[in-house]
Amino acid sequence: MSARHGTVGVVGLGTIGAAVAGRAAVAGHSVLVLDSAERAGERLRQLLDRTPEAHGRIRLVRRIEELAPAVTVLEAVPERRDTKVEVLRALDRACPPETVLASSAAALSLTDLAAASGRPGRLVGLHLPLPTAGLAEIGRTVMTEESAVEQARDLAEAVGLGHVTVGDRAGLISTALLFGFLNQAVTMYDQRLAGRDDIDAAMRHGCGLPLGPLELLDLIGTDTACDILDVLAARWAEPTLQPARRLRHMALAGLLGRKSGRGFYDYRESDGTRPAVERPSPAQLAFRTVGIVGTGTMATGIAEVFAKGGVPTVLVGRTDERAKAAWEAVAASTARAVRRGKLAEAERDAALERLTPSGDLAQLADCDLVIEAIAEDLDVKKRLFRTLGELCRPGALLATTTSSLPVIECGLASGRPEDVIGLHFFNPAPLMRLVEVIPSLETAPQHVHVARELCLRLGKHPVQCMDRPGFIVNALLFPYLNGAVRLTESHYATADEIDDVMKLGCGYPLGPFELLDIIGLDISLSIQRVLHDADRHPRTVPAPLLGHLVAAGRAGRKSGAGFRVYG
Repeated sequence: MSARHGTVGVVGLGTIGAAVAGRAAVAGHSVLVLDSAERAGERLRQLLDRTPEAHGRIRLVRRIEELAPAVTVLEAVPERRDTKVEVLRALDRACPPETVLASSAAALSLTDLAAASGRPGRLVGLHLPLPTAGLAEIGRTVMTEESAVEQARDLAEAVGLGHVTVGDRAGLISTALLFGFLNQAVTMYDQRLAGRDDIDAAMRHGCGLPLGPLELLDLIGTDTACDILDVLAARWAEPTLQPARRLRHMALAGLLGRKSGRGFYDYRESDGTRPAVERPSPAQLAFRTVGIVGTGTMATGIAEVFAKGGVPTVLVGRTDERAKAAWEAVAASTARAVRRGKLAEAERDAALERLTPSGDLAQLADCDLVIEAIAEDLDVKKRLFRTLGELCRPGALLATTTSSLPVIECGLASGRPEDVIGLHFFNPAPLMRLVEVIPSLETAPQHVHVARELCLRLGKHPVQCMDRPGFIVNALLFPYLNGAVRLTESHYATADEIDDVMKLGCGYPLGPFELLDIIGLDISLSIQRVLHDADRHPRTVPAPLLGHLVAAGRAGRKSGAGFRVYG
């Protein structure tokens, strides 16, 4: 009997088990569910309330022998070897020999589970990265029969899931890339490097993720996350994957996330969505003039933001000609906005009137704020800040747009570190809402307040973090990207497969390789080197393939080729 028309069995009505049962029922399958928990009936009612189309197709059973009619049975019990082996052995005894047993294991050895199950040829992995996933990872071992793999693929397609078939490796694709990132975010929060809301907002606004990492952990469950991280840490002998202290303490305290009503956020008096973050009212800041130093994409984008925001802006390049070319880049960008109906022509003309190009740094002497947006080279930046420290009026705020370098070094170079702050705009600055606000240990508190208020006035979302390599977004993003490169280096999965899993399985707007090609492989390599120089951990060593591609001139979209070929 084809899995497309057969009965589906599910053991465990947790987050993933409920997701599979609901999808299968909606797709027209008869679904038998075994869950011995006291709340099993309540969980089933909640599932049917969420998916009324499944009514009449899901039946709760009490004995494992009642799953015998199922063509495929998924075990979706907690990520503990003994628990899974016990269930799989019981299923082997209860189900006919042709039944395919599927394991939701995210980090455990599928080969070990298959051997322990009693039917190694008929066991496959069927892993949903998230309950909302549009893709399943189908895992196979050297013992798996091809017909079992085909039946798992057939079931995935029948319930509306894409699929990628992979071998037995700790974490498969999604878990291997996702859980280190999530654990690192908890560590960042636990060490007070950035606040909870700022971490989540940074990753949503900076990377377009549907949920911030702490929000996502509340969805997955802190107990489930601890189980998976414990297994990954043991299988990879990687201490950094041991669950962060706060994560383990939350699991022990019963702060499990959405399913318990409290986790990183409190859902008891809400509709289950992330609580709104209170935003202060923008102050009416009286900036007479803002100066931007630089003529590249970031400098022109920031200049456009300020000019459209009503602030007189001086755009300074190394020569008058370069500054004029940068002004023309802003003119072209705003003209495109007019053509697309995003900006009125009168507003565009007014913005260009506010923007003055110059090749003379002396034009910055009376500015209230000067933003450096030059090359990501610390020595070059420090030379500029020495000049700005002497040139600019006392009390003027000096900002660096560095994405990874120490703000304190720019401050010390200026001779007035209390006046220096990091303002990391994201590219393209006119479109991206996020700005990381990074005070150094010496930055005056009033400057931090002014910087945040200014971002709000410009329609940006400020997030604050300590002066550390990578700040929030790059510190979390680039180890994930580096891990993706290492995964494809090992020939475990292709760039296309990994991109598909992270987009369709985890809801990311772009796969890691698509994103690397957009950022630029040369820039990505530079940032990863900065992160590695800071912690000297083997895990953060840039993936060799990244360096090889850069050496070959494949820098991404801008060069016509990176991980993919363009044009």
